[in-house]
Amino acid sequence: MNAATACEFSKEEFVGGLQALGVDSIGKLQEKLSFMHSELKDEQKFHEIYNFAFGWAKEKGQKSLALDTAIGMWQLLFAEREWPLLNHWCDFLQDRHNKAISKDTWEQLLDFVRTVDPALSNYDAEGAWPYLIDEFVEYLYDKSVVEK
Repeated sequence: MNAATACEFSKEEFVGGLQALGVDSIGKLQEKLSFMHSELKDEQKFHEIYNFAFGWAKEKGQKSLALDTAIGMWQLLFAEREWPLLNHWCDFLQDRHNKAISKDTWEQLLDFVRTVDPALSNYDAEGAWPYLIDEFVEYLYDKSVVEK
């Protein structure tokens, strides 16, 4: 996970990464990939990977993550976690936001996913959620995805 650029690995980064993982054969790589996949189920490890993904995926010199990249990353990251509102979130962003995603929004979304149930029964409109998440909740009500 120490690649300097998203989706690009120099030979040194690739070899160094395999060495750091203790991988020196295809068999060991297969074992390690299975283990790493299982680590996504661990809350703390997922949190680390999720936060790392923002910095890794954004373009050099940018503070925010391009919307299409953010959506792609969320689809990858939540593939195993199956957040039921993911497609609605992505549609909302494309329909109403259509701007880059800040680090604050990126981090707050994970808090939202972890603490607010998909029916929004424990959502606190007076809570300290970013404006974009509050707008998303209103979008869900407007689209009758959830009931108030």
